[in-house]
Amino acid sequence: MVQFTSLDPIAEARAQVKLRYARARPVRAPMKPVGLMAERIGRKAGTAKLPPLKQMQINWRQIVGEQIWRWCQPEKITSSKEGRVLTLMVLPQAAPMIQHQSEIIRQRVSVAAGGDITSIRIVQGQIRRTGPGEFRRRSRTLTPAEKADVAAQAVPIENPRLRAAIVALGEAVLSATE
Repeated sequence: MVQFTSLDPIAEARAQVKLRYARARPVRAPMKPVGLMAERIGRKAGTAKLPPLKQMQINWRQIVGEQIWRWCQPEKITSSKEGRVLTLMVLPQAAPMIQHQSEIIRQRVSVAAGGDITSIRIVQGQIRRTGPGEFRRRSRTLTPAEKADVAAQAVPIENPRLRAAIVALGEAVLSATE
């Protein structure tokens, strides 16, 4: 390593001040980080990222079977001293049948929820069906100004295929975040 030593302490002090305020800075502002955009898309895509209760509500028919699915719906999962408790909303006319099959439901739900459900609490009332459509984010088309903004951010990229991919990704992120 080459060191510059000056006999003039004033020139050395000026050089250190100049270095302190003139650190390396980018020539132009960097584009929005593509990794953050990709993470936002991945975070919002699919049911794998939904909370366990939402996953259970979506897959309830496959978890408990056709007969039980008609009469009940999971409402919430709570914690207690003994473990996790699943609250089911059950149609009043089917409550005795669901109570009778609660142990089978508990075993199936424990496997599906990825943890042990220790008990089931039954609440009588009307059930609401929730499907995958409720949890998907609806995308919208971009305005011309937004498209131009995304394209302007990708202008410094020299590789045309990479530039086109980044523009497409940016448009997908903007439409998914709204």
